[in-house]
Amino acid sequence: MRMIKLISVAACIIAFFASLSAAKEPIRLGAILSVTGPASFLGAPEARTLEMLVQEINAKGGLNGNKIELIIKDSGSNPEKAISFAKQLIEEEKVFAIIGPSTSGETMAIKGISEEGKTTLLSCAAAEAIVTPVAPHVFTVAPKDSYAVTRIFQQMKKMGISRVGLLSSNTGFGKAGKEQIEKLAPQYGIQIPLNEVYDKAATDLTAEATKLKGANIQAVINWSIEPAQAIVIKNIRQIGMTVPIFQSHGFANIQYARAAGAAAEGVIFPAGRLIVADLLSSKNPQKAILESYKKRYESKYKEDVSTFGGHAYDSFMILARAIKEAGLDREKVRATIENMKGFIGTAGVFNFSPTDHNGLDINAFEMITVKDGRFTLLKQ
Repeated sequence: MRMIKLISVAACIIAFFASLSAAKEPIRLGAILSVTGPASFLGAPEARTLEMLVQEINAKGGLNGNKIELIIKDSGSNPEKAISFAKQLIEEEKVFAIIGPSTSGETMAIKGISEEGKTTLLSCAAAEAIVTPVAPHVFTVAPKDSYAVTRIFQQMKKMGISRVGLLSSNTGFGKAGKEQIEKLAPQYGIQIPLNEVYDKAATDLTAEATKLKGANIQAVINWSIEPAQAIVIKNIRQIGMTVPIFQSHGFANIQYARAAGAAAEGVIFPAGRLIVADLLSSKNPQKAILESYKKRYESKYKEDVSTFGGHAYDSFMILARAIKEAGLDREKVRATIENMKGFIGTAGVFNFSPTDHNGLDINAFEMITVKDGRFTLLKQ
């Protein structure tokens, strides 16, 4: 009998230490980001943001005692690479969740892979097709394209604009935005006499700008996330056009405005509040979060914060909150995200539901303009 008791005690001790060991197993977190390539203005700050947050969390002991092991894959905004990396992260690395990709085309390419592998995906891209229809394991933290288009058209109505030229890049983001613009234009009495698609790697868009000049338009909308969007602005101004230029929310990195130089002055676009955090009222519920992230990021990396880094921040912090609340049960974490309410992030206040895996409304956007080389709130 004594021997049985000793064996039982030994078994309990082994089980206890085994549980301690298991509790200290790292949480493997994957990320597929365009750190290099045409969308590097998105992916690079996203990667740096994740690295910063993981360092901060691990320095405090991790999540519920588990350190985070971050595995970043640089897709270079190539959907084929994103597919390969998604399979690798899910099948070989056995990651708990994936943050990214940076772009809509890549996200759409791996949406099915994430769902098949029952791996939560928190995309940093904005195309509505990512979460429409809803896939149980797929979420996105960037505000919807349709909301961005609506804010642009509302502003145009105030300015008496009804004839616009549309340029868009040949990417998933460009295509999704183009579709929303074409769909919503009639509701706002907007005519689009010129509608051109250009290559995302274009280095000269003078030909497209010249077509705009001959189309008798009152304004230009350019929908892109690549450096080409800065070239569009310069080419339009170089041929003497003075009409207002509207950009998508993909313009929300000051590097794009700097690339366009003086030609960017007066450009108008919808964006989250992160890039104008210092101009917000102290009563704004996002202000404290925005200023904290901005201060930490800019102090660490010596560069301006961007909306896109903010998407990585939101993705990580949403996942972290879900893990803190639900533990390391994958399905419970997924369900916790799906039902999360009142999460204050850089893009807005998130209220997810089983029928809404974006969780943001149109109030996530402010109308921004470029003044003296900097982003500022557009005066209404």
